[in-house]
Amino acid sequence: MSRRAFFDLDGTLIDRQSALSETVKRLCRAHVYGPDIEQWLRTELVERADAAEFARLREAFDLDESAAHLWQEYVSLMATAATCRPQVLEGLARLRAAAWTIGIVTNGASDIQRAKLAATGLADLIDGVAVSGDLDIRKPDRHLFELAAARCGVSLADGGWMIGDNPDGDIGGGHQASLRTIWVRGRPWPDNLPAANHAVDDVTDAITILLNETSE
Repeated sequence: MSRRAFFDLDGTLIDRQSALSETVKRLCRAHVYGPDIEQWLRTELVERADAAEFARLREAFDLDESAAHLWQEYVSLMATAATCRPQVLEGLARLRAAAWTIGIVTNGASDIQRAKLAATGLADLIDGVAVSGDLDIRKPDRHLFELAAARCGVSLADGGWMIGDNPDGDIGGGHQASLRTIWVRGRPWPDNLPAANHAVDDVTDAITILLNETSE
């Protein structure tokens, strides 16, 4: 039995949407931005955010602040707003105690994803992380999973699990990487995508499945 688990970050281990809402609110309050800018941010950043989005924001509203400054402020605020529930941290700690290797495979800009990992305490519980911004590739690209495995000191050839909320990126990507998969329900499931090995309502349920595998 292969004790290797790769987790998605946003929407799986942390609640990105709540953190995004709080971050946008605080950023707009700090700069006294009106509802038009706030709505733009909520719409444009709902799925992903990087420095280029803030260059677009600056151009769209003729803002004085530099895009680089706004991005760094956003990264800091987002890291502060991101939280990981104690039950999730405890579950990951139990996996480590049971000799599981734990990796993170996440889409996003490298600086903001690593800031979230550090701020939430997740960085202390994982063996390696691969962020799409590291290689300018995104899930479901198999190469991102290979990078995560290598940074954890393991090989995809040895098997393992992928756990995430995105059907295409996490489960489809996990299939391409020859990993067993656990889908955290929430997003619509595409008709043409093969089913995950398990489907759960919360990532803590996925961790329980992995721990039960350990005890078998």
